[in-house]
Amino acid sequence: MADILSRFSAHYKSNFIPIFLIYTAQSGHYSQTQEPIMHPGSAPLKDWPWATMGSLKYILYGPLFAKALYTNFGGGSEVDNWCFHILLISGLRCLVCQLWLTYSNMHFLTKTYKIRKHGVEFKQVDREWDWDNFVIFQAYMFTAAHHFFPFFRDMPLWNSQGSMYVILLHIGPAEALYYIVHRLFHQNFFFNRYHSLHHASVTVQPSTAGSITFLENLFLTCITAIPILGSSGLRGGSILMLYLYVLCFDFLRCMGHSNVEVMPAFIYRCFPFLKFFIYTPCYHGLHHVEMKTNFCLFVPLYDYLGNTMNPKSWLLHKSVRNGQLDRVPQYVFLAHVVDMLSSLHVPFVFRSFASKPFTTQWFLLPIWPFTVPVMFAMWAWAKPFVHTSYLLRDLLHHTWVIPRFGFQYFLPFAQEGINNLIEEAILSADSLGVKVISLAALNKNEALNGGGTLFVQKHPNLRVRVVHGNTLTAAVILNEIHPDVKEVFLTGATSKLGRAVALYLCKQQVRVLMLTASTERFQTIQKEAPVQYQRFLVQVTKYQAAQNCKTWIVGKWISFREQNWAPCGTHFHQFVVPPIFQLRRDCTYGKLAAMELPADVEGLATCEYTMSRRIVHACHAGGVVHSLEGWDHHEVGAIDVDRIGIVWNAALKHGFKPV
Repeated sequence: MADILSRFSAHYKSNFIPIFLIYTAQSGHYSQTQEPIMHPGSAPLKDWPWATMGSLKYILYGPLFAKALYTNFGGGSEVDNWCFHILLISGLRCLVCQLWLTYSNMHFLTKTYKIRKHGVEFKQVDREWDWDNFVIFQAYMFTAAHHFFPFFRDMPLWNSQGSMYVILLHIGPAEALYYIVHRLFHQNFFFNRYHSLHHASVTVQPSTAGSITFLENLFLTCITAIPILGSSGLRGGSILMLYLYVLCFDFLRCMGHSNVEVMPAFIYRCFPFLKFFIYTPCYHGLHHVEMKTNFCLFVPLYDYLGNTMNPKSWLLHKSVRNGQLDRVPQYVFLAHVVDMLSSLHVPFVFRSFASKPFTTQWFLLPIWPFTVPVMFAMWAWAKPFVHTSYLLRDLLHHTWVIPRFGFQYFLPFAQEGINNLIEEAILSADSLGVKVISLAALNKNEALNGGGTLFVQKHPNLRVRVVHGNTLTAAVILNEIHPDVKEVFLTGATSKLGRAVALYLCKQQVRVLMLTASTERFQTIQKEAPVQYQRFLVQVTKYQAAQNCKTWIVGKWISFREQNWAPCGTHFHQFVVPPIFQLRRDCTYGKLAAMELPADVEGLATCEYTMSRRIVHACHAGGVVHSLEGWDHHEVGAIDVDRIGIVWNAALKHGFKPV
């Protein structure tokens, strides 16, 4: 065996795609240099048999489900009630992976112990969409074994003798075979055609464990079957043993792919021999970065015997557990929860759902009642928390969330508490060394805190710059308006954004119909305009005044009746949250002011509310621009109309693109 491993190693070193990991304890991070990986092309047994079925693949559970129903409710009989158990095991396997996905994507719990700080990309989420294929396949393989092997039928509920057989058969032949097959799949022929799909994910997630080709799953199923069928053949099989082994197997695979170091360092200090018998997420994470090492399934002993154990494994483990790799963000976007349904649009609930723009889906409806007790719990105990992160030019950017729902911002008795939470987040960012914190949506409401002015005045010595980002929001809205437009109708006209839009347009000699019932507020804004342009600002009090105007800028939510006053062919620009309903088929509707992030953003796999992939609200982009430019002023309170052009040009300079 040593001779075989030696030949494997020699061929591996001469032919394998080089990936080098450079770990520096002093700098507190590791980086990688990698040649492009060749992804699997057309190869035998690469694709799953149901690859073209999409979500219809779950119909494959139909025969098992029908048999279980017939057995339990239709008067049928089946040895062991097998179909019921295999369906329950399949459901629990998916639940194990989902729970690990939830935990690994809870940045507020795991960010300190993240192994690789780069987040996953949208393409990785798409690639791992069908991670549960192996569960369907193995359900039928176990069912076939139950049919063909008499010793695998009519098993007792529990057999204590079988547990020892399972442990020995796993540590022995199962682990040894996996090690040999895994090294074989790292040879050029098999790697380029099959295994490169799995290794395309450098930042691993629990779903990465299931991102394998059909051929690899055949081998994995055989390896999984060794302890199960072996112990049953030795008269040690039991129903509970099947549950425990399969679920522990999946638990350890998901743990190793979690990208979160959950194994405490003291365990290996107190019991050093465990380093040879149980791996860690750091141990397997290194394999995805430096692929000529750490091949074992769960037992590093075989890497030690095969001389493939990465010497950095335990140094990295110690560094991560000590928090030495934790990074301070350069920029923080401070958001809040919008409503009950959209609160489920987060990667730690459904990662795949969060990777697409938010829309109301049928599967959310049975779940949303559970958000009510969560909302009350957050109201009572929660603090601002980290939601997502990404890298821009190697600078870490975070999105933090104030644990309050949109409607709570309009409850008078809740506003002081909300301001306290925002203040707590700002002071926390200041103490960490964050450069810029940007307030999103209602967190910068004028009635709540004067667009952030309250915090800047209360804490004049803040090092972190507080930004509302609305200067860029105004710039985006204004640049969407066609240059030939000579008249616009503006709702929300005396708001912070409405004021800026009106003052800017009047200087361009565009007539602005400002919908407001307050003559005093209108006149205050009108007096800010140069005298020669004041005549372009016109106060109106009814929607009927805009029945001949085809350019509407909506800053206040309007109903279908109010939209009906717009003439045919009107375009609705908007900066109101949530967006207005698109009720007029003879009109067009713009989306909320937004910009596409620069092309060099890394580690982003979550859509921002209803925005498309890699699109963020303009106020988010405005905060990023403030950070990249290194501007030293706070952007709070009223928008400086003279800076609209400056901010717009800076955004374009840094690679932001208008949508």
